[in-house]
Amino acid sequence: MAYHIPILAKESIEALAIKKDGVYLDATFGGGGHSRLILNELGEKGRLFAFDQDDDSLRNLIDDERFTFNHHNFRYIRQFLRLHGVKQVDGILADLGVSSHQLDEAERGFSFRFEADLDMRMNRSDETTAATVLKTYSAEALQQVLGEYGEVRNAKSLAQKIVQEREHRPIRTIGDLLGILDPLVRGQRHRYLAQVFQALRIEVNDEMGALQEFLEATLEVLRPGGRLVVISYHSLEDRMVKNLLKTGNVEGEVKSDFYGKIERPFEQINKGVITPSEDEMAKNTRARSAKMRIGVRIES
Repeated sequence: MAYHIPILAKESIEALAIKKDGVYLDATFGGGGHSRLILNELGEKGRLFAFDQDDDSLRNLIDDERFTFNHHNFRYIRQFLRLHGVKQVDGILADLGVSSHQLDEAERGFSFRFEADLDMRMNRSDETTAATVLKTYSAEALQQVLGEYGEVRNAKSLAQKIVQEREHRPIRTIGDLLGILDPLVRGQRHRYLAQVFQALRIEVNDEMGALQEFLEATLEVLRPGGRLVVISYHSLEDRMVKNLLKTGNVEGEVKSDFYGKIERPFEQINKGVITPSEDEMAKNTRARSAKMRIGVRIES
């Protein structure tokens, strides 16, 4: 099985408008699918930097003198590019999806399809797991996580049930959690479970905090005329990307300079989002929720 099938592969590479001698950044290396496509477009003097915090990504490193891998979260792109003597790049690509490999590897605990420990860590050196969240968070904190990150409709009653159940027995495995979830399912079971697991995964990995730091760093790292291409998979991510491209901040707060001119650090290439074709979605069901946005950095 492939580690990860690059989603919107052709569209994302075209969106970068790659220059042969340019410097590019793949912020979410994963299986290296997008990185290989970028390298195919680069000339001998081009350079590609890639980031990924997951140990499994180390299996997919590319033997190419133009390629430099950083085994770190993409929230640190600014710091590590500086270590390589790079201040700005010509293009940045980020595919925010969880890789097929991570979802299909039972022991990682990302999927409710398997029995395993409730882990869900992207970086397995981190201490906090999904089991930690379920064991230590208050009912109020659990409700916020489930409601905000998973849009779980009965987040309050589920959070209260989790707190009640953990008084009697530990919630350590996916089976333990499913035993709590199944009686509370609202609507389609698959969708409901996916929402709960998404919420826990986002919290465990501080995905929203990392995305905010990454997006804010692109304002400094991307040179004027450079392109930012982001593929997101749920509304929280897409809203942050949309806000950054429109206003220069993830909150979407419109700011103006001393003369009242609205600050717009990006020009949006496409008015709306770019989504996968019917053919791609038929071949890869995990592409169904993908949305791609493109912005060109404007000289400030």
